[in-house]
Amino acid sequence: MRTPLVALVTFAALTACSSGDKPAPSTTQKPPASSKAAAAASLDPCALLPADAVSKAISVPDLKATPGPVQDNAANGGKARSCEYQHDGKAAGALAVTRYEGRQAKPADMVASIKKAKAGAQDVPGFPDGAVYYVDEQKTATLASAELVSGVPVLVNYTGPAKMTPEQLAPLVKQALAAS
Repeated sequence: MRTPLVALVTFAALTACSSGDKPAPSTTQKPPASSKAAAAASLDPCALLPADAVSKAISVPDLKATPGPVQDNAANGGKARSCEYQHDGKAAGALAVTRYEGRQAKPADMVASIKKAKAGAQDVPGFPDGAVYYVDEQKTATLASAELVSGVPVLVNYTGPAKMTPEQLAPLVKQALAAS
């Protein structure tokens, strides 16, 4: 399940903003060095959502977190990083964080774009800029939200087994957003 899950998380993260309206290029100046350090840190999903937090949220003890593959997309400017959570070699989910540097996009528009692109997607309350939950044809559940981090649009999504509900996924995405 690991390979399909990684592919799905990466696909969801990279295509989320490519469907629908594309954000206009940024005309703002480059951020100061301190912002660059914060931006680099936010690309580490394993630091944003430690394995023990996922273990507690999904009631699976002793999860291990390992960085997933780097997935950058020159076409939409997305720089995606993921963290895979496993128990005894079996996938328990993955967190993907995609930064769209050099773009201006409203987080709510990013979420709306995902909802429009994913059949059966539903809004999830409790997120300032909105969140969307869907189960796809690979039988995985995803909850995605977005925010601006140092002026850069960032998409955060957690993907796990289809049996995961929005109520189980929401705290994981909220924690990752809060840490970014």
